Amino acid sequence: MKKIFLSLLIVSAISAGAQDKEKVQASKGVVYGIVSDENKPVSPDEIKTKLVNDQFDGQVKAKVTEVCKAEGCWIKVQKADGSSMMVRAKDHKFLMPENIVGKTVLIEGSATVKEVTEEMRKHYAEDGGKSKKEIDAIKGSEKDVQFAAKGVKVLD
Repeated sequence: MKKIFLSLLIVSAISAGAQDKEKVQASKGVVYGIVSDENKPVSPDEIKTKLVNDQFDGQVKAKVTEVCKAEGCWIKVQKADGSSMMVRAKDHKFLMPENIVGKTVLIEGSATVKEVTEEMRKHYAEDGGKSKKEIDAIKGSEKDVQFAAKGVKVLD
């Protein structure tokens, strides 16, 4: 009897943990993680001018162009030149659904300038659903601004 009770307790604990990361479909007002009230967000392009010691803490407002298809643990947001900025859910605290692509979001967290290895760039491309040809074309590492999000709020 004790073994059955213990087994049920373990299964319940695992189920409760899994529900914490359940993906809620993106629609206006939905928040993933923690986002405070909108407080003068900047665009992804403005972050480089706001960096202090290669660090920026605050909010970014941008349109989502891509999402991790494997888990939903990262998104890419559009920059003015057509390129994108990587936004990762800090410590994998939340997951985002595929229908977040195309939505304008408010992101809260911190940005840092980091070097992204070729291996990690290929990993992101694979998680983003890129073709083998596109993945194989990725060569070398890149130094870029990356955002660690405490939260993402869907604005539209």
